[in-house]
Amino acid sequence: MISGIVVALPEELATLTSKRIDKGHCVFIANKLLVAYSGTGSKNAQSAAKLLITKGATQLISWGCAAALSATLKSGDLTLADTLVDSQDVEIDIDSDWHRYSKALLAQSVTVHTGRLAESLAIVSSSKEKLQMQSITGAIALDMESIAVAKIAKCNAVPFLAIRAIVDPVTMDLPHAIEYAENDQGDIVLSRLLLFLALHPFELPKLIKLGLQFNAAKKTLKAVSQHLNNISEFYHSPSVLR
Repeated sequence: MISGIVVALPEELATLTSKRIDKGHCVFIANKLLVAYSGTGSKNAQSAAKLLITKGATQLISWGCAAALSATLKSGDLTLADTLVDSQDVEIDIDSDWHRYSKALLAQSVTVHTGRLAESLAIVSSSKEKLQMQSITGAIALDMESIAVAKIAKCNAVPFLAIRAIVDPVTMDLPHAIEYAENDQGDIVLSRLLLFLALHPFELPKLIKLGLQFNAAKKTLKAVSQHLNNISEFYHSPSVLR
């Protein structure tokens, strides 16, 4: 089995490999691990997932960070969604066998939080918005790419997992600088960020805090990445955890 892994951000990509991967392309980082750097958003993630399928992926993983919707989740916590819900409130089921095996495997080294993962079509920057989404969806976390990847997996009848580490807790409002610095492709433009900070220096402590939270999420992903080969081999070899 070849696991195709969709990653939206270069910082998330760095938790998997030091290899250079251009946006919209994919590279093998191990014998059975094929990684695509998609860029942010559902359209980019969908394109990357399709690319991975055409390159031979027989199972798909959405990898990266997420925002918490549950008050029980803090920065750096690992989520392994057992159900997904899209922006139209349509549920998508996770392959239960692969999910159960992966959860048992990862739980040997980290705490694994399971629950619903919601789709966000844009950055959800305020605590109020996150609480509203939790009330509507019942989800514990949200991201912008996993549902798009899951839909491609479903269309191609291949297993899917969403492995996501929490950055911002539900009570946190993101710095306004993030929204200002984001371009039409969902990327953060450094020049815009620096300009905003020059005009609004009081935002700097919030950005520093967010950076520390992002580092906590990346540390978790880096640790989990050590188990990806074993996760990918679930359908290839018998396991007592099945």
